[in-house]
Amino acid sequence: MKRPLGAQISHALKDRGVDVIFGIPGVHNQEMYRGIEEAGIKHVLARHEQGAGFMADGYARATGNPGVAYVITGPGLCNIMTPIGQAYSDSVPMLVISSCLDETQLQRGQLHQMKDQRGAAETVADWSCQANDAKAAYGLIERAFEEFELSRPRPKHIQVPIARLEAEADPPPFPNQPGLHTKALPPDIAPVLSLLNISRRPLFILGGGARSNLWRQILTQLGAACFTTYAGRGMAGSGYALDFGAMLPRPGSAEIIASADLVVAVGAELAEVDLWRTHLGNSTHLVRIDLDPEVLADRHRASVKLQADGESFAQALWAVAEQVKPATGWTSREVAEVRTRWRREVDAERPGIVPVVDALRAAIPADTMIYSDMTQFAYVAKEVWDMAYPYHWHHPTGFGTLGYALPAGIGGAVARSGKPTAVIAGDYGFQYTLQELGTAVELGLSLPIIVWDNGKLKEIEDSMVRGQIAPNAVVAGNPDFCKLAEAFGARSAEPESLRNMQAAVRDAFDAPVPTLIRVKTDIL
Repeated sequence: MKRPLGAQISHALKDRGVDVIFGIPGVHNQEMYRGIEEAGIKHVLARHEQGAGFMADGYARATGNPGVAYVITGPGLCNIMTPIGQAYSDSVPMLVISSCLDETQLQRGQLHQMKDQRGAAETVADWSCQANDAKAAYGLIERAFEEFELSRPRPKHIQVPIARLEAEADPPPFPNQPGLHTKALPPDIAPVLSLLNISRRPLFILGGGARSNLWRQILTQLGAACFTTYAGRGMAGSGYALDFGAMLPRPGSAEIIASADLVVAVGAELAEVDLWRTHLGNSTHLVRIDLDPEVLADRHRASVKLQADGESFAQALWAVAEQVKPATGWTSREVAEVRTRWRREVDAERPGIVPVVDALRAAIPADTMIYSDMTQFAYVAKEVWDMAYPYHWHHPTGFGTLGYALPAGIGGAVARSGKPTAVIAGDYGFQYTLQELGTAVELGLSLPIIVWDNGKLKEIEDSMVRGQIAPNAVVAGNPDFCKLAEAFGARSAEPESLRNMQAAVRDAFDAPVPTLIRVKTDIL
């Protein structure tokens, strides 16, 4: 039956599998809230649109399905632009639907008015479009979900004029048959197979797009070594003897890569934030497998390129892997010695953090999904903490925004009901979105929130010192985080030893509300 378009949009989303929407209602988008419960969708009320966006991001990373957020005109859209930018940078499927003013060219001084709201969103989204009627709204939703499935997943923004949201509209059409994704088949990978057959030291670099549970078997069969990007951690599982880990940013990794006689990068951008240098280091053939043509045409100039998703490539490679004689050029001793040296480098660069990371890792279940913020603790952990499972550590790698961890962790915990989820944040970045503690308490999430409190912007201070700049504006007075958490209704702990920290973390997974665990640098 006919309903206001705002209500029909929720039904269109439900038809496409959406079961949770994150957002904040306002007078401009209230019509979108008319249909949420009617459609059988759960709504999570954030405390800030930035939090809603990060929650949608965290939900999408935990499930692989698009995260959806509803926001209002103007400031609501502006507030969620940072999460949109983060989702774009990290290839996260997210759909943001906002209201917009009916007319902005003639009238000035309207509530929430912007000069060009759609254009502003387009600077950080994959695309931003305005739907001026029901047909356009339904069509844009269809397009967004089709692209989430068939191409590199990135955030989309749809805005609908307020009058259109309020106007009666026919029901949305049933979702169209999705397009079939072109997948790699054994004949397609013949050039890669030929190179593997003559390779003695093949090296794979597995990125976030390498998605497959076959990589451990493939690498073992081929006798290949591997690196992972931060997003690809866990792709080979923990304990693979020829895994160099997420150590691509180590300067010495270029030397290791140069020693390989074949480098195969799967679903990895090999961007600045993956390498922190301009050249990968390879001195021989580079093979690239990626969905994105822009990646295939980048500065690394691969000699073999295949546009395909990582999963189908892995399946095609595994189907013919027995045709390749296992390489013998790598040894587990060589890899272990290099990793030990790099671990010592990490410890020397940011002293005192590695033992705390090790203690935390020992305290949590291996299948815990972790959401981290831009903090020195996470920078160390991403290099020395081997993941048993892929896609279980999420970090704002590309855009590098502060305040990501807590709301994203909430989104992940909503998606993973009954499974362990944890948050790691620094004392400064945590204050960007700490108000979302209220949302976590309302939802009754058993969420450990580890706040690494060094009392300053330590990474920036260290950078200033390296640049021979007298440290300035890097120290801020912190609140009493434990009392603050308790004021929201959460639990808190301030352990004085690593053993006490481990106990607090274990208890937090069983608590009926989130637990803030303040870890100070003198805990050792």
